[in-house]
Amino acid sequence: MTSFDAIVIGGGHNGLVAAATLAKSGRKTLVLEAAIEVGGAARTEEFAPGFRVSSAHLLNRLHPEVVKTLELERHGLSFGPIVPNVALSRDRHPLTLHGAYGETLTGTSASEQAAWQEFRAQLLRYAGILKPLLARRPPDLGNMSLMETSAFAMTGLSLRRLGKEDMRDFLRMLLMNVSDVADEHLEDDRLKGLLAFDATLGSHLGPRSPTSLLGLYYRLAGEIGGQPGAHALPAGGMGAVIAAILSAAKSAGVSVRADAPAMKILIDKGRAAGVVLDSGEEIRAKTIVSAINPRTTFVDLVGTRELDTGFVRRIENIRMKGNVAKLHLALDRPPEFTGVDAAGHRGRLVIAPSSDHVERAFNPAKYGEFSPEPVMEITLPSLADTSLAPNGACVLSATVQYAPYALKEGWETGKPKFLKAIMAQLELYASGIGKLVRHAELLTPADIETRYRMPGGHWHHGELQADQMMMSRPAFGAAGYDTPIDGLYLCGAGSHPGGGISGVPGLNAARRILQMRG
Repeated sequence: MTSFDAIVIGGGHNGLVAAATLAKSGRKTLVLEAAIEVGGAARTEEFAPGFRVSSAHLLNRLHPEVVKTLELERHGLSFGPIVPNVALSRDRHPLTLHGAYGETLTGTSASEQAAWQEFRAQLLRYAGILKPLLARRPPDLGNMSLMETSAFAMTGLSLRRLGKEDMRDFLRMLLMNVSDVADEHLEDDRLKGLLAFDATLGSHLGPRSPTSLLGLYYRLAGEIGGQPGAHALPAGGMGAVIAAILSAAKSAGVSVRADAPAMKILIDKGRAAGVVLDSGEEIRAKTIVSAINPRTTFVDLVGTRELDTGFVRRIENIRMKGNVAKLHLALDRPPEFTGVDAAGHRGRLVIAPSSDHVERAFNPAKYGEFSPEPVMEITLPSLADTSLAPNGACVLSATVQYAPYALKEGWETGKPKFLKAIMAQLELYASGIGKLVRHAELLTPADIETRYRMPGGHWHHGELQADQMMMSRPAFGAAGYDTPIDGLYLCGAGSHPGGGISGVPGLNAARRILQMRG
């Protein structure tokens, strides 16, 4: 029987960040990964002979504190250039946001450009108020420390510094829907469609759903290289980001075991004591850190007998049914999207021609049906990194919504129909693309659940909505990375602040452990 100071269950990026941080502080740390390689949905994989891609295809929120703490640039991390956001349109030229989420805007009128610059500045100011709250451990309202009280006070001070009018508008808009807010400030449907898409991507929300603006704030609170709202296609794909984090972990002394699924978390007199693998092997540690889904952690690995009934009920009722599919296409050559220049093809292409279109795409998902005219985010990563495809060929990677986890007709019969609908949409914007396809891989939420062991196929490990954020993430009694089991902590996307490749849950959980356990 082997013994460690800490065992991290799950070798996704958050698990690796937590392990590296603990090991840098002198803890003998082991990472257990169920798959044959680490990285979760951010690992780069071959989906057709010679074609490779990562299911998480864009970097937009890797936190600078994670980069600094783990010295990731020394371990080979390269963000690559900031890519443009291109809002595609069938009957007009594309609209392009250049730089960090539209520092400059082209493809629309001068008056709309001016309105956008004013609105963008306002959105970034308001997202900036929430940004510190999304970067630190959520406060324990019943037992706030002096540091937490001070941090809360600083947030209040930042709010006051906005000025009376801006502060009133921030509070007014906080729980509004993104469609109404965009209508107040903008005229161009393409721009409003892009904002609607970004605010709802990854959530069971439409742009007219209350609180949907929070999703846009969450996105804009992220940054790349100090640039808020920026998107980057890292060299080598997202797998290169994982490689840098893994290198930092191993250099700190972390032991990593892949193909080692955990079967049970050992509990001894109410305390975490170790992990039992599927093989039956038992590994002991006084600190267990779970980077996997909270429901899997508590219901499957801990077991409900060890937990309060009310707590179990809250965990089992976390909403975590995914609504996004992932498409990978192996193409004979790069496609040509109408009106898009070479720089645009290397950027982020969005099919969401209006806020109304996004809302119509959402409507069927409420009733267990996929969208006949889906909205999507498209990248062509092999244009920036030729190692991802054979010479002259191209990889297309797209996140597509809405695709409900529990499809009424079942995904076995629905999947080919949904792929046909997706390809029909792509054909409208890139004529002839269907003839270029060598191989197509469509991952529904059910497929994502199976491949990446994500219940519900939800990349946030739980809906990122107002009632499942901050002190309520993942649920009361397990917020702030602590759990009802002494020595057991959470550090995955299901904990604060949520999903996306940020590393914040992993870093904060490790710091909490070091604070609590000395």
